[in-house]
Amino acid sequence: MSKRQFNENSGPTQRQLRVGELIRRTLADVLLRGDLYDADIAHMSITVGEVRTSPDLKVATVHVMPLGGQNTDVAIEALNRNKAELRRHLNKNIKLKFSPELRFVPDTTFDQMDETRRLLDQDNVRRDLDADPADD
Repeated sequence: MSKRQFNENSGPTQRQLRVGELIRRTLADVLLRGDLYDADIAHMSITVGEVRTSPDLKVATVHVMPLGGQNTDVAIEALNRNKAELRRHLNKNIKLKFSPELRFVPDTTFDQMDETRRLLDQDNVRRDLDADPADD
């Protein structure tokens, strides 16, 4: 049997997407229920926007954002301090061969959406979008 090769240019596999979503839901539930207690995030509502897993499913990058976008650094530091506890919750709720290493990063999806809206509102872009291709 040949060893399976991962293409860096291809997107995530169905398995990566499925496991990432299971991890996202589990972490969101843990944070929503307050199962993780840390003084820095005790009264903070944190959104788990996306979880991207490595091809071997051993590393999960968790994109998080506190409600309102305030104190993102504090939230990420607190989540990183509590990685072991969060992994225990994952192990209890999801049956995986390996418990993934969790890496928390800020979720920049909303910033990207705002930038896209700003670009689309520019006069020259609006003019190009409104142009009828049949006129050419």
